[in-house]
Amino acid sequence: MRNRSKLFVGLATGGYIGFLPFSPGTFGSLPGIPLFYFLSSLAWLPAFFFIVAFILFSIWVAEKGEKALRAKDPGCIVIDEIAGMAVTFFAIPFSTSAAIIGFIVFRFFDILKPFPINYLEKRFTGGLGVVIDDVAAGIMSNIVLQVILLVIK
Repeated sequence: MRNRSKLFVGLATGGYIGFLPFSPGTFGSLPGIPLFYFLSSLAWLPAFFFIVAFILFSIWVAEKGEKALRAKDPGCIVIDEIAGMAVTFFAIPFSTSAAIIGFIVFRFFDILKPFPINYLEKRFTGGLGVVIDDVAAGIMSNIVLQVILLVIK
């Protein structure tokens, strides 16, 4: 594998977290927690633009990762989980409870893939296909997390 391919595989797999032998998506979602801490320190507009840029970067990296790995949406690519977690925590103040609840809610939607998540996963291919279902899971998770935090407040 060429150095450029190794770079994209490293980025796409979340620093090779995606190569763990079990639950790569769950472990690949964990870097979303420190990202949540960072995003919570930003005003919502810069956070929004950061997340949009990260999603676009993730699509590009996932596309290159698929090509380097010669596989369609391999489970080891976890940059999409990180992007989904960023969406999950958009405009949410950081707290340990929000991090734990958000992580659980995101994994719930990412694993079960209710409509429209399952539709998006099947509809698109390439890097967009890898990332879009996790962004949709992140949107749904953000809504649920906001409601949960309002109720327990």
